[in-house]
Amino acid sequence: MINNEDFTNRLKKVIDYYSESASSFAEEIGVQRSSISHILSGRNKPSLEFVLKVLSSFPEVELYWLMNGKGTFPSEKNTSVNLEEKVESKNQDLFSEPISQNSNSETPELQKPIDASKKEIDRIVIFYKDGSFSNFENS
Repeated sequence: MINNEDFTNRLKKVIDYYSESASSFAEEIGVQRSSISHILSGRNKPSLEFVLKVLSSFPEVELYWLMNGKGTFPSEKNTSVNLEEKVESKNQDLFSEPISQNSNSETPELQKPIDASKKEIDRIVIFYKDGSFSNFENS
């Protein structure tokens, strides 16, 4: 659980670091000015969408630092590299067991197909590009 007052202080630190006003910060991350005002006053807690907008607009802000004060700000990572360039898309076979290393050899074992008839889906989570998500649970 995040401490709302501590979160507010860290958000103020971010706003001050970039020499922004609350209004210009709201404009920068694409939220209404009242959203910033309500969070800074402690009236509202930040939504997941709000936090994701801060992180995407200011890559120097680390998620764990913003949420619970652990880590550093500004981030010590090289922020000039676009995060999307770092992520490589990989084709994954979601219906096979992961490759495990054989202790006797340096070559990985072949993937073994999973018998889907023995598996039961517990839940499915869909993440949307706008930062929202849907959770479907098997009942």
